[in-house]
Amino acid sequence: MARRLQVLAIGLLVLFAILAAQAVNVQYVRAPGLDASSLNPRNTEAGLQYPRGEIVAADGSILAESVPATTGYYRWRRVYPDGALTSGLVGFASPSYGTWALEAEYDQYLIAHAQPAQSLAQVLAPTKAADSVTITLEPQLQRVAARALAGRNGAAVVLDPRTGAVLAMYSNPTYNPSPLTSSSFVVAERAWKKDVTNNAAGFPPLGLVATQQTFPPGSTFKIVTTSAVLVHKPSLLNVSFPVVATIHLPDSNKTLSNYAFIPCGGTIAQMLPPSCDQGYARLGLDLGGAALTSTAESYGFNSVPPLDLPGVQASSFPSAASFTYNVPGLAYSAIGQQNVRATALQMALVAAAVANHGQMMAPHLLSYVSAPDGSTVKRYQDWVWRHPLTATQAAVIIPLMQDVAKYGTAAGIFPSWADVGAKTGTSQVGNAVQNTDDWMIAFAPASDPTVAVAVTLPYQVTSATGASIAGPVVKCLIEGALSLQSGRPASGTATTCPS
Repeated sequence: MARRLQVLAIGLLVLFAILAAQAVNVQYVRAPGLDASSLNPRNTEAGLQYPRGEIVAADGSILAESVPATTGYYRWRRVYPDGALTSGLVGFASPSYGTWALEAEYDQYLIAHAQPAQSLAQVLAPTKAADSVTITLEPQLQRVAARALAGRNGAAVVLDPRTGAVLAMYSNPTYNPSPLTSSSFVVAERAWKKDVTNNAAGFPPLGLVATQQTFPPGSTFKIVTTSAVLVHKPSLLNVSFPVVATIHLPDSNKTLSNYAFIPCGGTIAQMLPPSCDQGYARLGLDLGGAALTSTAESYGFNSVPPLDLPGVQASSFPSAASFTYNVPGLAYSAIGQQNVRATALQMALVAAAVANHGQMMAPHLLSYVSAPDGSTVKRYQDWVWRHPLTATQAAVIIPLMQDVAKYGTAAGIFPSWADVGAKTGTSQVGNAVQNTDDWMIAFAPASDPTVAVAVTLPYQVTSATGASIAGPVVKCLIEGALSLQSGRPASGTATTCPS
């Protein structure tokens, strides 16, 4: 009997210890997060009983604002003038589902909060108001991206390589945020279920393809492989590889061929424009896993880019050790296939780093935060996230990418006046019906780049290529961005771009 009482007493003590630990966890450890959570009813109430701050585009247009509600319990309702065009970035502020995207990222500014007292009366009864957030997005360029993608699943990212500012970032599929802000839970729930479960081909509309979906980058990764040569084994720069149609990979019975089994080879300067797979696979083998992995990580692979949006995913490149017993994998990884996966954002950053003399600026959407009286609360400060190349090394790659646009796989896509440096990518994914992920990265003007672009359209048919599928989208975005920067409209700059 005494034994049973002893066991019972110990059991009760353990339960009390667990209860005390949970109380400490909730009251102290998790308290700051719970206090700031967009699902905290206190925060939700503040956002609906007072107007939230505006989210404003670079051109001054309103992307999100609060208007007086005409029905329901709450006094204010959030509206989004551009709807699905910008919802992937702007997100929503919903009575039922909290906040998402920029609405969540900058909720502390956008939600009504106590303002500095200007009088004794305001000291005794603090006034509440919200700040406004101005971002770098150019709506005209966002429209160009949406029209050029033409409803196809994929993503387009446009950066200013000098600052890291996101000029456009459009993904398909997208969603309409308006029903989610309804005061009717039934309406909001119906929209939520539709948007969350509508995930054909693995693309939920609430998941931003540009930052949350990764795909094999294919030959666009050859820019990273070329960088590895310059950084780790510059002697390989002028090595001439045999012109062959197929190579046999070491330690296996596997072979590797170029697109359409076209023979190719030569030096890097000769192989990059036609995108010679077998030559770059040999280059990867000669570089070794350590050099390739180190260079990929210097470009940001295996790290989450510091973009001011929730849910951003890291792109991935295998560890050097993983190639020890997988030499064929090293060959495939050197051409951006097998276990290499990247987001459109990551590949835009690769192009931007080369364009910006080897410095990769941190990507960002925030421009500045304004108080209700118009004063600046916070202004974004540009900073270097990665430094994969020296200016001298970047200067070697830029003309190689210009050659891709002049007479390589991107020949005939861009007008000569744009002075574009580019790289195409057509990644084989092994599906008999839809088996290519099509890419292009580019920057312009190559003499002094002010715009860098990445476009991916995954799951394309066998005959599709990065040049034929992604190329026209990149062309429209390059021309649109350069037009905007010169003070002209972004749309209607080329007859081949939808207006």
